[in-house]
Amino acid sequence: MSDAKYTLPPLPYGYDALEPAISAQIMTLHHTKHHQTYINNLNAALESQASALQSQNIGTLISLQQKIKFNGGGHINHSLFWENLAPYDSSATDIAKTAPTLKSAIEAQFGSVEDFKKAFNATLLAIQGSGWGWLVSDVSGGKGKLEIVATKDQDPVTGAVPIFGIDMWEHAYYLQYLNNKAGYVEQIWRVVNWEVAERRFKEGVREVAGGLKL
Repeated sequence: MSDAKYTLPPLPYGYDALEPAISAQIMTLHHTKHHQTYINNLNAALESQASALQSQNIGTLISLQQKIKFNGGGHINHSLFWENLAPYDSSATDIAKTAPTLKSAIEAQFGSVEDFKKAFNATLLAIQGSGWGWLVSDVSGGKGKLEIVATKDQDPVTGAVPIFGIDMWEHAYYLQYLNNKAGYVEQIWRVVNWEVAERRFKEGVREVAGGLKL
């Protein structure tokens, strides 16, 4: 049985670095409590899976699949999310300066960056319950093709390269924005890390911090 455990990746900025778009309180709870819980539950499920494999307990293996999917997806999605963000109004949040290739692709496909943001916002606000909104590439097999998609609960992106994602679970915004999801959606653009998005788009990165594979 493997002793390898997943661990919480450190944030690449301080908990207060995203203020006023996202409060330090939300970031602290989101990172140290919510993300850590997904990791704890994933490690426990994988340990149970390893024991079930040794004993050839098929029933237990089947029952564990949803726990692994949910908590593994939560770990992957949040690890991406922290990388997707940058300090408020920092240079990394300027798409023109840090993501010229991606900006050109967005303009070619959506008409303008503003039109793209409107389409993305509409997808985010249409999510019922909990989920994520993503900009992905190569969805249809065409290199560089972009698409806005939503995933339910903690389902990760599959079959495409996630360029960046926005967490639309209530724990990502409610303490600050209450029921004003639109306010959160508008402000999140002030902390999107276009520098990381550019790298993921150009290199087709299917990996997350800590070596997680998509």
